[in-house]
Amino acid sequence: MMRRGKWITGVALVPAMAAMALWAADDDQFAFMPDGGRSILTGLLSAMTPEAAQDTLMRDDAPEGWATWATSLDAGLDPASIETLASYAALNLPLGGKPVSGLGATELAEVLPPDGKDLAVAQCQFCHALFSGYLMHDRDKAGWLSTFKSPFHTEIPMSRVERETFAGYSAINMPLAFDDVPPELRF
Repeated sequence: MMRRGKWITGVALVPAMAAMALWAADDDQFAFMPDGGRSILTGLLSAMTPEAAQDTLMRDDAPEGWATWATSLDAGLDPASIETLASYAALNLPLGGKPVSGLGATELAEVLPPDGKDLAVAQCQFCHALFSGYLMHDRDKAGWLSTFKSPFHTEIPMSRVERETFAGYSAINMPLAFDDVPPELRF
């Protein structure tokens, strides 16, 4: 929550920001953006038995291993979705023992950490337009991570893992094609 360049920080803000990120990325107005790793993983977990979902969330692997795993599921994911999922899972899993037995898709999404789309929607609109300040930028992961070195980005309340999650998603999925962005969100 930003007001004229000053960030309100505190313990209560972190859960509120996480909840806002989950709500914002699921909002239909952002459906034009590619799904983030949390959304992709939630869809895959929802199709598994509770035991298989729990095992998946306890899996510790590098992006390459996650990509191989996702491909082996034959779930019809395109290469960018597989790469997005692999980047997210390698940074955010294993989940740390949170039980998922009996949880539906909505509850699973709430258990998983925010993904790059969640974080972009929740953070990038406070200071600048999402279109010109984010959606049209073409950077690699290091380039996206370097944005956090600028004075106005250093105060964004994100952990190192969240910043890397954001950068991975952004490097894979940005820039979007001009025509893919709804006219009301351009400029």
